[in-house]
Amino acid sequence: MSGRQTPVHMISTLTTATPALNLPTWAWWLTIGVAIAVLTFDVIWIARNPHRPSTKELWLALSLYIGAAIAFGIVMWITEGGQLAGEFFAGWLTEYSLSVDNLFIFLLIMAKFAVPERYQQYALMIGIIIAIVLRGFFIWVGAAAINNFSWVFYIFGAFLIYTAIKLAREGESDDEEFEENAFMKAMERVFPATNQFHGTKSFIKENGKRLATPMFFVILALGTTDLLFALDSIPAIYGLTREPYIVLVANLFALMGLRQLYFLLGGLLQKLVYLSIGLSVLLAFIGVKLLLHALHENELPFINGGEHVNVPEIPIAVSLGAIVVILGVTTIASLWKSKRDAKAMVAGSDSTSD
Repeated sequence: MSGRQTPVHMISTLTTATPALNLPTWAWWLTIGVAIAVLTFDVIWIARNPHRPSTKELWLALSLYIGAAIAFGIVMWITEGGQLAGEFFAGWLTEYSLSVDNLFIFLLIMAKFAVPERYQQYALMIGIIIAIVLRGFFIWVGAAAINNFSWVFYIFGAFLIYTAIKLAREGESDDEEFEENAFMKAMERVFPATNQFHGTKSFIKENGKRLATPMFFVILALGTTDLLFALDSIPAIYGLTREPYIVLVANLFALMGLRQLYFLLGGLLQKLVYLSIGLSVLLAFIGVKLLLHALHENELPFINGGEHVNVPEIPIAVSLGAIVVILGVTTIASLWKSKRDAKAMVAGSDSTSD
């Protein structure tokens, strides 16, 4: 191996309690290469065969992605031990659950731009690729920040707790209208556009003039919206693991299965009425975990005289268990309430008709 440090080596000295991954550079490139190959195949296939995927097709692809993630975790358990494997599973579940929250916004984006159903899969695929690239940048920035500034955990922890409170309050709102961000509005002013879809094309030539199609703006909306969600998810997963490689792979597995979840859970999402509350509890839990770690590693002179604070840290086994319980209770409580409300609505309509 060369003397150059990969992002894994950059932060492996943060803690001696947690074993560090000692991956060669080729392992990073192999992982990225496999991801690029899979995504390229998906894009070419979907572009040539635009359609709404069948339920069988969706379950097959989703089973492959979930099975691959579980297999990856098991291999990591065998080769690297339970600690790092637990960090991967905790990170993967957290990223997946936060990605499910993205689907609400994706549904609103598709509705706002009136995307034909047969083209939605292509738009999602390109939007997810943009999201993977942008998240890769955030993962690298996060690794660099953690390596150079241990106090960044204070910022991450406080930000997650703030986001948890904000998400819990937004969960009480019934506002379900997608609002374009400033970047999207600027792009719509810059690019001359047509309001007609032309298959999966993002640009067309009309009367000698190059025009952007609605597909171009849909893809931009999906990609930039996920970027905003990454501001929450990247700090959250760094609260569960210090290994950028685990952060990268957990994000890849979560995002690469997101397209199938969009179509499978479209109707079910409306029944997950407590999802925002559950995710807010999850983010708050990880925020507290980050603050405890920040205190344990403290170097700020105005806190305990710059000395480490003797506080308990939450082990990964407890974190993984808490994530499973939070998500499980959220799902069961949401489905129970939706079923009860549906029965009450039927009973109410029956009494009115009488």
